[in-house]
Amino acid sequence: MKAIILAGGRGKRLRPITDYVPKPLVPIRNIPIIQWQLQYLKKFDINEAVICTGYKQEMIENYLDAKKTGIKLRFSVEETPLGTGGAIKKAAEIIQAESFFVINGDTITDIDLKRLGAKENSVAAINLRTRFGILETIDDKIIQFKEKQDIPDLWMNAGIYHLNRNILKDLPDKGDIEKTTFPEYAKNDKLYVVKFKDARWYSIDSFKDVEECSADIEKIIK
Repeated sequence: MKAIILAGGRGKRLRPITDYVPKPLVPIRNIPIIQWQLQYLKKFDINEAVICTGYKQEMIENYLDAKKTGIKLRFSVEETPLGTGGAIKKAAEIIQAESFFVINGDTITDIDLKRLGAKENSVAAINLRTRFGILETIDDKIIQFKEKQDIPDLWMNAGIYHLNRNILKDLPDKGDIEKTTFPEYAKNDKLYVVKFKDARWYSIDSFKDVEECSADIEKIIK
């Protein structure tokens, strides 16, 4: 199996670190995000990956050139930001496969790719989770205070996809797949979901995310 990693973003919310290094090289437990992701992909027998880069792409290539990842790596460089749809379309010119996984470059998770791989044109989903404490109330009184938790029966996009190559003709040259192709496919019953209840999942968008993921990372990626 093969994969595309969308790693071209600026990571502005992680400044000032990302003024000096690209977001995929931001460390979690002294190991860059991109290295954790490659370890995750290797666990599911991914043997080839195309990394979509843009901002400070030379630093990412130089770092990975010096590492033995066990995965054949190639790079799709965006001269200007293409959005997730455009980036996938460009990277797919390199990756010759009938189907492939796509993972956002800031996602750390233990989602089972073998389960996701059973359905093409599918989106991995996890329970929607609150970032704040929940209040249960009656009239103007608080009866219970709960820390952040899953919200039952509401599912969120985990930023991991399994796509058939046929979808490429419907991707924009520039734009996000989540705002263009996916809504059209959903409207025409051509997009599927694979739900992962109780999956460990982090999107590294802030220093708080780095801190929380650091405490859990060795349980996520074994």
